[in-house]
Amino acid sequence: MGEQVKENFIKPRGDYRTLLSYQKAEIAYDITFRFCERFLKRGDRTIDQMVQSARSGKQNIAEGSKAAATSKETEIKLTNVARASLEELLIDYEDFLRTRDLKKWDKNSTEALALRKYAADKSHNSYEAYRNFVETRPPETIANIAICLIHQANFLLDQQLKTLQHEFITQGGVREQMTKARLNYRNNPKNR
Repeated sequence: MGEQVKENFIKPRGDYRTLLSYQKAEIAYDITFRFCERFLKRGDRTIDQMVQSARSGKQNIAEGSKAAATSKETEIKLTNVARASLEELLIDYEDFLRTRDLKKWDKNSTEALALRKYAADKSHNSYEAYRNFVETRPPETIANIAICLIHQANFLLDQQLKTLQHEFITQGGVREQMTKARLNYRNNPKNR
């Protein structure tokens, strides 16, 4: 008795704020909040829908990351909810442009390529890097900036989901790891 248990099935998790997907989703939320205030009419249900989709994308990345310590299944589920929420937000921005006969940037347009290059700079991973654009550009430009950032966040979430799936397949979930740790402890003669 008194033997120190060396198995640790509850893995420490990193800070979700360091996840690039979270950073992009947070920028998309901040842009969306301001976009809706400036360019949509009070009482428009779309405001609530867009802000809630943006919030859900950001919040579910955070919640999934924190839940990962005790549930790989919950982490996968919440990461996928974040992905779905951001997809809904993407469609809202595309609808905004289409219904107003505004131009959506082609992914290989000069503007989109310039924004992707700008966004790739690690010092541009907060809203402050985009504030001047959002406060001075017309709604068409701001919507396209948001679309580009949402696509980036979605790509990163797709990669996270692939990694999470691989980790689950190769390492199992927490319940499996708990059972393995318990059996290892019980089967070790030193612990009898």
